[in-house]
Formats: sequence, C-alpha cells, structure tokens
Amino acid sequence: MHTLTSRRPLTPFMIAAALLVAFALLLAWPQPAAAHDALVESDPAADSTIETLPDELTLTFGAALIGGEGSTEVVVTDAAGESVTDGPAEVDGAMVTQPLTAGGEAGEYRVLWKVVSSDGHPTDGEFRFTVTTGSAPETAAPSATPTESASSEPSASTAPPAEEGTPADGDSFVRNLPWIIGGIILAAGLGALIAVLLAKSRREPGAAEQHDAGSDDPAER
Repeated sequence: MHTLTSRRPLTPFMIAAALLVAFALLLAWPQPAAAHDALVESDPAADSTIETLPDELTLTFGAALIGGEGSTEVVVTDAAGESVTDGPAEVDGAMVTQPLTAGGEAGEYRVLWKVVSSDGHPTDGEFRFTVTTGSAPETAAPSATPTESASSEPSASTAPPAEEGTPADGDSFVRNLPWIIGGIILAAGLGALIAVLLAKSRREPGAAEQHDAGSDDPAER
C-alpha cells in the first residue's frame, strides 16, 4: 500500500500572519526624506531674458511659508555684483515679493533667496535671469558726495548663504516614484503568492481522495 503524506491546508491565521509580515517589511523599507516647499515659479522666471528690470521680483512656493523677522531674505544682484533690492521682502502666504530699485542696467542678474517652509525648516536657492536693455537713471547731482552715494547703495554682502550642492527646486513626486512603484510591485507579488497558496490548498483534499480510491483496487491488494 502506498503511504500518503497529508499536508496541512493554509489557515486564515497563517494568511493573516503572512500579510502582517509583508506590511511590516514595507514600513521598514527606507523612505526618502520629505521635501521642503519648493519654488514653483518666479517673475522674472529663472533663466529667462527680459527687456528691462521690473519694479519687483515675485517668488511663488508650493505652500504657505512661515513669516517673521529674519525668516525670509531675497537679494538680487546685477552683473557687477551690486544689489538692486529695495527694502525687505514681503511674505503673503506662498508668495514672496521683493521690491527692486529703478534703473537696472543690462546684463545678467542673480537671485538668492531663503525662506522657512511650512514644515518649519529653512530652505534656500538661487537662479539667474538676463536684462537686455538698461534703464539706468541719469548721473546724480554734483551735490551728492561719493561717501553718501556709497552709503545709500545696498550691500550685496547680506545675501543669504547658499549651500553648495543644494538641489535645485525639484519635483518631490519624481523622487518618490521609485518607492511608489516598489510598493506596488511588492503588494502585487504578495497577492499572487497568496492566491497560489490558496489554490494549492484547495486542490490537495481532492487529490488525497483520488489516491485513497486507487489504493482500494483489488489488484493492489
């Protein structure tokens, strides 16, 4: 007679334990750090070419920023490295407005910005744009001394320190896409494995009955 080896079918407890282990592994998988509020757009736009320097620069971020003294700084410098900002920046929700001095010269302008994201973390960045037509005012009156002219010119040294290697404003969704795809693949694989195990556990009782029936054949006795 043939010796039958029975296999224990999968129980709901075993399936639940397998799902719990898979979920724990997914939670333990390294996740990318949450991105700070990114710069969505600016006016003038980054790397754009405009005819004359506007009266103000606007920066729009992905969420409302945290305001307060010293939390927001914007410095715009011309091709000679001289600051053309005129007063402090103003924060209104997710928008920052920085007044600029009149009479900007033609050339490349550099924008340095630093804000505090809605999550409480400071973030900064920079970009450039080009002015094609200068609109510098006429030479100042002779009564103005060189010392007075120099003291009235904002210093570019107040520019917020920009970290070397700071990532440009990126799309957090693109950075998170590999992890999202990995989670979907893991869930699909786990579902397929559970389906195979359930199908196998349902087939085994029928196979065992057929084997018992065959063992009753008089020819085998």
